[in-house]
Amino acid sequence: MPDDNEQPSPIDPLTIGELISLAEAAELSGFSEGYLRQIAISGRLRARKIARNWVTTLAAVELYKHNRFHILKKV
Repeated sequence: MPDDNEQPSPIDPLTIGELISLAEAAELSGFSEGYLRQIAISGRLRARKIARNWVTTLAAVELYKHNRFHILKKV
């Protein structure tokens, strides 16, 4: 029986939608591929390295953009 006080776990954006390359994500987001790679390596963008290629989802990029906007808005 689930605990009524238990908080649902956050949804992993890498499980939403199909995986896309950082080059595709760059075209769709307006960020450069290099920038997306940097924030993926730093852990600020949910992404995964498969062999030599980084992949993410559009949902992960949108979540990053949303969080980035809110951080910039507070400053």
